[in-house]
Formats: sequence, C-alpha cells, structure tokens
Amino acid sequence: MTPAQAGVVVKSSGPSAETYPVGKKLDDAASVTLRTGDSITVLTGSGTRVISGPGTHRVGARGASKRTAFAMLTRQQSGARVRTGAVRGGATGSSTNSNLWNIDISRPGKVCLPAGDAITFWRPSIEGGETWVLGSAISDFHLHFTFEDGSATASLSADELPLAQNRLYDLSGPAGGAKQRLEFIALDETPQDPEDLAVALANLGCMGQLDLLSEKLAS
Repeated sequence: MTPAQAGVVVKSSGPSAETYPVGKKLDDAASVTLRTGDSITVLTGSGTRVISGPGTHRVGARGASKRTAFAMLTRQQSGARVRTGAVRGGATGSSTNSNLWNIDISRPGKVCLPAGDAITFWRPSIEGGETWVLGSAISDFHLHFTFEDGSATASLSADELPLAQNRLYDLSGPAGGAKQRLEFIALDETPQDPEDLAVALANLGCMGQLDLLSEKLAS
C-alpha cells in the first residue's frame, strides 16, 4: 500500500542536501534526520514548513489547509491585457506577484506555463510606464509589451506570442543592459494540488515559480 504523501522538499541546504534534494517526496509518516547546518523546506497541503537542525524531525505536522491560497495563486486568467497584481507598497511603488503563472521579468530562466489565452508579465515596481522587448533567440521575431503607470502586469494573447513555435526568448528592458534569457515550458497537464505541482516545477527546472509557491504557502 502506498503511503499518503505529506509533502515535497522545495528548498534544501547544508550537509544533508544530497539526501533531501529539491523535488524529493516525503510520506506522511516520514522523519528526516538532519545535521548541524542543515535546513530543508517542505511543502504540504497545510503550507510550507522549514525544518532545521541537528536531530530527527517528523515531516507530517498538521496545520490549517492552504488549498484556498493555492487555488488563488494558481488561478488561470483568459483574455489579453489582463491587469492584476498592482498592489501599492507605500512610497516605493512596489508590487507583489500574486499569480504563479505571471512571468517575473526580474528573474530569467525557465518558466512553466499552463495552456491558456493570456501570457502575463509581472514587474516588481508599478511606477512609470515601461516598454519591454521580447525577441526570439533563434529568429528575428520580436514584440513589444508595455506596463502602464501604476500597473504591475502586462499581458499578451497566445496569438501574439505563439509559444508552440519557439520557447527560447531574450528579454530587454527600456534601460538597455544585458538581455535576459527566458525559456517557456508548456505544461501538458497542470497538477491540481500543491505537492504534485511542486514536483513538476522542480523536475522541469522552473525554480523561480517553485520559490514563489513556497513563499506564498508559508505556514
């Protein structure tokens, strides 16, 4: 009989990191034995839990369910030019990324995306209008998208950005500087629970989204 799954390791550091790598599944009855300097973060249905330590620790700690928070974080938006997530943060004009499928322009690398109509970019600041350029890494195809003043997001339709034809892009900001490489990975199926989604993100290398999932579901 397969034991009930309690969680997935989403962060791991210290001497035992190889024993408890990111993406490792842990069942409900599992215990982890850590050494001095070890720290692992485990994602479960009741949120993320940091275990550190030397000693033996039970994984399956109980707590309030994070299913509602998970549903909000992973909600899919359809249609182009969706404007969400513009949350003012005082004088700094900062915003909080409230959707796992928003593409964080401040973090290059692999980005996992579910099938949908809209592809939404997110920026940490909402002050001032900005136009960014997204260019194919293998052809001369490129397009522009604009963040309006006061908005943290800018969206494109699937027709404007056909990911099926190319998934490697270079992102350039209005201030110039080095280009950032983005690799879009289309999910054939989107896992419907936090643990399975964490495993999928870890296996596909979408580490920025795995970090966001861990942060938003913190206990």
